Amino acid sequence: MSDKYEIDLAGARWFKSTRSSATKDCVEVAFLSNDLVGVRDSKNPDGPALVFGGGVWDTFAAAIADGEFRWS
Repeated sequence: MSDKYEIDLAGARWFKSTRSSATKDCVEVAFLSNDLVGVRDSKNPDGPALVFGGGVWDTFAAAIADGEFRWS
């Protein structure tokens, strides 16, 4: 893999939604440099993370706010 796709997440400041319970069954998000957003599983903070461009993240967050995703 080329180095241009490696992103250092060591200094990322991860957070959970304020609607999350005290358990670790949550998704954590970090706003990174270069207009990137990291997403990881709070149960496995040392595991892999997904990284999205800021525009993609904004579209996803807007879709959630508009009710495009439903949980039963």
